[in-house]
Amino acid sequence: MKTWYLLIGLIVASILSLFIGVSNITPLDLLDFTSEETEIFLISRLPRLFAILLAGAGMSIAGLIMQQLSRNKFVSPTTAGTLDATRLGILVSMLLFANATMFTKMLVAFAFALGGTLLFMQILNRIKFKDAIFIPLVGLMFGNILSSLTTFFAYRADVIQNMSAWLQGDFSMIMKGRYELLYISIPIIVIAYLFANRFTVAGMGEDFAKNLGLHYKRIVNIGLILVALITATVVLTVGMIPFLGLIIPNIISIIKGDHLQKTLPQTALLGATFLLICDILGRVLIYPYEISISLMVGVIGSGIFLYLLFRRKAYA
Repeated sequence: MKTWYLLIGLIVASILSLFIGVSNITPLDLLDFTSEETEIFLISRLPRLFAILLAGAGMSIAGLIMQQLSRNKFVSPTTAGTLDATRLGILVSMLLFANATMFTKMLVAFAFALGGTLLFMQILNRIKFKDAIFIPLVGLMFGNILSSLTTFFAYRADVIQNMSAWLQGDFSMIMKGRYELLYISIPIIVIAYLFANRFTVAGMGEDFAKNLGLHYKRIVNIGLILVALITATVVLTVGMIPFLGLIIPNIISIIKGDHLQKTLPQTALLGATFLLICDILGRVLIYPYEISISLMVGVIGSGIFLYLLFRRKAYA
């Protein structure tokens, strides 16, 4: 898979995204800088596009890092409890810091995302039967426990509807001034690229990494911090997007292998393109209404996930 193929696909999908929506906007409308169409384009369409690109690239790279560090191709924020831990952190921030700034809520969500991911990794280290399918099942059960706790306390506090509405993955409400938190993903992606070779070595196991002089635990912790930051910012800004960090790294891995520094740019490009295509489909299937991005990615992503499972069995 050539990088420039992905880049061309991303550019084409981006152009389509900018001119698809309830409001009919054409390139000629943008020549009038004072028109209503231009205002909608600048306030809604461009921020939505940027949010999709940042969320898609960020969550895909988060999944890539988790799969490398856990040495399991079916581990991701979806199957390791990271998304569910973030959701619990957002509930805590809503209950204890109701009037706090978005940055404070992000810090709380990040702390829970990091804590949940670290706890999963500790569980993973204690499991002797490290089958590729068994590990994500443990992660899903762990995530369900966190999700049940969140739902229980949300019911007790009578905020279950607020939680459900807020965390439903959706780009329709993204506007200028409501997505800028996602820009945190840019330096995180750069840091992930700079540490890519070390993540690759760490993914070969603790003993192997230490023999090469790598500070194994420090590198793993850096990777998990990056994953938690990306997950917290995406969930706070957009909502929960399932399976993205699971399927995109696997597709790239099948084609290009497991060297992070070589596959990371393509993972980011494919993740952004895939999420953009899902968003376009969600806008046109029941036009002028929209299907939420979490539903679109959940349906398509679960189908691809099943294919990967069957492919693993066929090529075992």
